[in-house]
This record gives sequence, structure tokens and C-alpha cells, in this order.
Amino acid sequence: MSTKLGSLFTQLGRKYSQNASKVLVHKQLSGKRNGISLIGFNRPQQKNALSAELVDSFINVLDQIAYESSARVLIIHSLVPKIFCAGADLKERLEMSQEDVHNFVKKLRGLSHKIFNLPIPVIAALDGVALGGGLELALSCDIRVAAENVKLGLVETKLAIIPGAGGTQLLPRLINPSIAKELIFTAAILNGKEAEKLGLVNYVMEQNENCDAAYSKSLNIAEKILPNGPVAVRMAKQAINKGLEVDLGTGLTFEEVCYSKVIPTKDRIEGLRAFNEKRTPVYNGS
Repeated sequence: MSTKLGSLFTQLGRKYSQNASKVLVHKQLSGKRNGISLIGFNRPQQKNALSAELVDSFINVLDQIAYESSARVLIIHSLVPKIFCAGADLKERLEMSQEDVHNFVKKLRGLSHKIFNLPIPVIAALDGVALGGGLELALSCDIRVAAENVKLGLVETKLAIIPGAGGTQLLPRLINPSIAKELIFTAAILNGKEAEKLGLVNYVMEQNENCDAAYSKSLNIAEKILPNGPVAVRMAKQAINKGLEVDLGTGLTFEEVCYSKVIPTKDRIEGLRAFNEKRTPVYNGS
């Protein structure tokens, strides 16, 4: 592990050094940040390229987080300075048969779907390059924060393929479909400010010397989510995601179903009591 990378771990207060050999590192924060989970890419030599090992690890961690009642928000970031994820591991891809490629891309598409449908909010902290599959994973997140000097793009057509991990479906849902088509057809690469202008990211941050500006902002957003009712946040995400796929009438039905799930919760009563007693509510997710 490089001195620079080790320094970054220390500066961010994330004690990951003992996991440096892992291609993906999962950590749960504590103290006032209890409830925030982190997934960190950690393949510095390969620029966090999406290998079969990394994708399998990612799926396993997401399955674990989905059933952790203590997890309230997830931040996906990188432990490698200036790189979020460079996309597919092309050296590994070159050795795959056509069937292997088909199966791997199908698994990668499933990974994006898992991120999109994770019960809790997911934030992508883009402090570095996110290309191809790397950007597709970020598009699957609920919120994206980017440093101004990032490079973001679905560049697959340069390799005579198309985005295969949800990019052709996710990008046109986020921005003007005609603009999405242009970006994909031309394999364009955007910086943070260009991405923000198109609505591709929620925030663009001036990068700092620690290369963690987007991560720091993501933590700030996560901290604002933590005090709110966990069940309510989960149901809000579910209602929004389902509603985006259907007509308004059906979407309102989904909203009704999700609302009905928060009515019997103890947290709802706690919220009412705290309001009447002029105090901060304490929610436990029940």
C-alpha cells in the first residue's frame, strides 16, 4: 500500500489499513455517525476496475447490508485517490469466452439493480474517475456527489459495445433522453460542473488536498438523513422508485401502500409526542 494511500486512510479517520488486501472494504461508522455504512473500492493497481471478484464481493456486502436493521444510509466511495471506478476489468474480459462475458455483464447488471433497490438511501461519492460500469453503479445510487475535476462518462461505444449495467436505462431517466443518447453515442466524458449542469449529480465540490471533497459532502448528507424515521425513509425511497416506473395513478397507489406501512410504527407516535413536547424525536426503526 502506497504512503499516499495510507495517509489518506488516516486523514479520513477510516481505519481500513487492516483490510488493505481486500478489493472491496465494508465498514460501519459509529458514534454520532452510527447507522452510516461505507463500501470502499480498493484495487489501486487496477484503478478499481470491476473484476469478477470485486463484483461478487459487492453483491455479498449489499445482501448483508439489506438485512442490517442498524444500517440507515450507505455511501459508496473509493479508497484509491483520484479514482472511483474505471469500469470493467478489460484484461480479465479479454480472457473470457462469449458466454462468460454474457454471464458477467448480466451479474453486473444485477449489481446495479441491487444498489437501486437497496432499502436504504445510497450515496455515491465521486472523488475521481468514474467511467463505463463505474458510472453505471453511481447512476444506480439515489444521490451523487462529485468533485469538480472528476471524469464521468459511459464510454462503451469506444470499445464497440454498449453500456450493459443499466446505463442505457438509468441515464435517460435522470436527464433529458436526447442528451443521454448523445452522451452514450459519442462516449463523452464530463467534468463535475458539466455533470451538475445536466442534473447528473446533486452537488459538485471543489477538490481538496486529501482528495475526499465528495466523500466529506456525502457524509454531511448522510448525517442529515440519520435523525429521520428509518422506516419512513425506506418507505419514501420505495414509493419514489416504484412511482418512477408507472403512471401517476398507479404511483399514488404505491404511495398509499407505503404510507400504510408507517402508520402502525412506534416511530410515528414518537414523532408526534416529540413535536408536542418540543423535543428532538428519538427513532429506533420500529
